[in-house]
Amino acid sequence: QVQLVESGGGLVQAGGSLRLSCAASGRASGSGAMGWFRQAPGKEREFVAGIVWRGNLTTYGDSVKGRFTISRDNARNTVYLQMNSLKPEDTGVYYCAANARLTLPVASMSLYSYWGQGTQVTVAS
Repeated sequence: QVQLVESGGGLVQAGGSLRLSCAASGRASGSGAMGWFRQAPGKEREFVAGIVWRGNLTTYGDSVKGRFTISRDNARNTVYLQMNSLKPEDTGVYYCAANARLTLPVASMSLYSYWGQGTQVTVAS
């Protein structure tokens, strides 16, 4: 079992920045891959970014490339999502997800076994 707790969401003006955190705990936390996904009202959940706990592999969704950065702190078992140049279309609930067996930071939602409760991000125009 892996428990995930997101934090850092909030309301920000367009062009602003936020940093989300996802703290992982439990067996197998700190191994495999972690992903960030988001879901806007009335839309499907979409991949935002992914990272592996060991190594330097990261991936990003096309809509956030160049604006968002995913990183990790292995000592704290925490993954971060730095979001810059935020746009109103970035609004949604942001979820982190984990799979201790993944060796790549995949974008497929179905491959992640554990999910956090989500944190709301609202970008005002």
